[in-house]
Amino acid sequence: MSEIIKAFENKVLLITGGTGSFGSAVLKRFINYNLKEIRIFSRDEKKQDDLRLRVNNPKVKFNIGDVRDYKSVNNVMHGVDFVFHAAALKQVPTCEFFPMEAIKTNVLGTENVLDAAIYNKVKKVIILSTDKSVYPINAMGMSKALMEKVMIAKTRETNHATIFCGTRYGNVMASRGSVIPLFASQIKQGEPLTVTNPNMTRFMMTLNDAINLVLYAFNHGNAGDIFIQKSPASTIGDLAIALKELYNADNEIKFIGTRHGEKLYESLINREEMVRVEDFCEYYRIPADVRDLNYNQYFSEGEKKISEIEEYTSHNTYRLSVEEIKKLLLKLEFIRNDILGEK
Repeated sequence: MSEIIKAFENKVLLITGGTGSFGSAVLKRFINYNLKEIRIFSRDEKKQDDLRLRVNNPKVKFNIGDVRDYKSVNNVMHGVDFVFHAAALKQVPTCEFFPMEAIKTNVLGTENVLDAAIYNKVKKVIILSTDKSVYPINAMGMSKALMEKVMIAKTRETNHATIFCGTRYGNVMASRGSVIPLFASQIKQGEPLTVTNPNMTRFMMTLNDAINLVLYAFNHGNAGDIFIQKSPASTIGDLAIALKELYNADNEIKFIGTRHGEKLYESLINREEMVRVEDFCEYYRIPADVRDLNYNQYFSEGEKKISEIEEYTSHNTYRLSVEEIKKLLLKLEFIRNDILGEK
């Protein structure tokens, strides 16, 4: 961690989508680092004002704009050393009904961020992706998969010095719009817990885990790398049971069926990537595929291992028990407030 602190000393950090769960958590972590400036870039002035009042620190600068608009991205990029690109449309049902909006933000918006970073000679950009980009079946995952491809394509360009890396992670517990705050709210209001499919599995990681993953990528990433944290998983049914036990509640669990575009399980690394993945103890690194357009050598030299290896999924990773889920849930601040009375 001392290397990270030193790397950011007297530097300017830009966080796109900075008023979201990730951006707020990064601010909480970084506010006491000796950065020159932290810039928050997003399009929601109300969220910016709320965050500004909570943070109340002159080191943090707030910038209204949209990643869809290259000019506003380019303006905020002047003098920036590092970028954490978190701006995205993330809700699966929303992206299903408005796929072009997902493309405009997640794909074209990312291209704007990367192009502006190159133009302004930013040193390093970390993009935040998702397990839904692996074998995608929904518009959100497809747009995130294309975002990763755009990042790798920009890496292949040889006329710039900016380093682009990616992170890919599963469900961030208690992030905005996630199921844990929903279940907790339903418990407190005496409503049934609406479970889509009790056997559905999801990777589980905290916001601190998400930040640590981004910092690991920042510290160890080469151009075009994508990093994944080895994460445990839970079934949605066990997650609901764990929350009921923590709150000592007897709410009914109501099975409502799978929503638009949802999978039974998620994958963080596909079978083709697992062939070349590098194991870093707590993390995996997927090095960039930098093959060129000389197709012949790739058609004549196939990869036999692909048929012999499994992808890394929320079904075959370590499965948390109900008791382990409860311990993990108690790492969340709002759960500790509710259960333990901490303020």
